[in-house]
Amino acid sequence: MSVGGLVATLALLTGCASPNTAFDPAKPHHRPDGFANQHPSPHGAPEGSFWRWQWERWWADLPADRPERVARAVPDAGLLRQNRGDLTVTWLGHATALWQVGGLNILTDPHLSQRASPVSFAGPQRLTPAPLAIDQLPRIDVVLISHNHYDHLDVATVRALAAQPGGPPLFLVPLGVERWMADEGITRTHRMDWWDRHELAAPGGPVTVHFVPAHHWSSRTPWDRSATLWGGFVLQTAMGGAPVSLYFAGDSGYAPDFAEIGQRFGGFDLSMIPVGCYLPRWFMRAQHVNEEEAVRIHLDVKSRLSIGVHWGTFRLCDDPIDAPIDGLPAARARLGVPAEAFVLPVLGQTRVLRRALP
Repeated sequence: MSVGGLVATLALLTGCASPNTAFDPAKPHHRPDGFANQHPSPHGAPEGSFWRWQWERWWADLPADRPERVARAVPDAGLLRQNRGDLTVTWLGHATALWQVGGLNILTDPHLSQRASPVSFAGPQRLTPAPLAIDQLPRIDVVLISHNHYDHLDVATVRALAAQPGGPPLFLVPLGVERWMADEGITRTHRMDWWDRHELAAPGGPVTVHFVPAHHWSSRTPWDRSATLWGGFVLQTAMGGAPVSLYFAGDSGYAPDFAEIGQRFGGFDLSMIPVGCYLPRWFMRAQHVNEEEAVRIHLDVKSRLSIGVHWGTFRLCDDPIDAPIDGLPAARARLGVPAEAFVLPVLGQTRVLRRALP
């Protein structure tokens, strides 16, 4: 196995986790040494699966990535900095997006570096360039972190955000991730458990953030598997007296959690749902959805518009980074979802969801 492959998948190895300082025995997903999914998966990979996967990858003739198929646009950084009221979303690659909500600039799963890896010289490399650098972004007010995997929580990006002019953003993080942030010297954090809510003051009116379940796991070393929590985020606000509800699914396998989220919140104006990194299915199914499962999530959470993320950036699994370009339309057709209801975003393009009233 190559050094890059080893680094890329190091966190898949299990080990001894440290004590869970947030442990609450009254909560079923809490464990003394970490956390567990809300619903046991019938598709969990058996012991030794990581090495089986690596052995199969060594001999497999995997399809090549075609990054040129990923549609790109040149972002209007000036327009993003000037926006004070429009509701917008700009995909920056993988699970990183800039949401502008109620006058706040909110960044999801911050990763704008060249590699998704614990080291800068090896591991999965960015195959499509980040459309904006940190210093081109508007000042970020809030960062949403779904979990601590290297492709979702990048130390260089987090450090740069913490050092931005005007002071660090508020980092909303799953239980346990605040300790990692503190080790990086970042203390402007608020940790959240599933179904917790946090109120944000915003120029356009209050924004309520909920942390919701996902079916996944966490790790940054071989010794801390599931020691910190994982999940997704719901944002609720109002524009012109009309409610607005947004959903970021984080990273997840398919599970009953999504139907529960849809029932609790009654649907979303926009959902950001992962669609890539799902092969081989025997190994990835419990942790990453494919395109058809992503469309099922769209239906479960009652989303009016969904955009597919977690693709087009890093080669992390056996499927090529451009696979959803073909897979998502086929999945929509099988499940009877209109093409305009679940789309793949253009990298760097800002989608205006709702204009502020004059």
